[in-house]
Amino acid sequence: MLHIINKSPFERDSFKSCIKHAADGSSFLLIEDGVYAAMAGTECSEQLSKAQAIGKVVALKSDIETRGLQEKIADGVELVEYADFVNLVVENDRVQSWL
Repeated sequence: MLHIINKSPFERDSFKSCIKHAADGSSFLLIEDGVYAAMAGTECSEQLSKAQAIGKVVALKSDIETRGLQEKIADGVELVEYADFVNLVVENDRVQSWL
């Protein structure tokens, strides 16, 4: 399953709730303000580590760049383009957006 998170983990608990419900092998796509969850050395780092233990964590590169976070991204988070976003949706049999 692909989980799409677009809310900041510093403002909402969407990322935390998502991790609690995700099955092993899930993919997590961080977009819009959800990319803040990909930052290293924050209070969300534990949640990010849990997500990485479950499956693949990717973040939309353009949203990372728009927010100036290029140098702050945690190890193991893959940056993807819009075409990769589409491929992730196609590759997964189910998609859940977390609001």
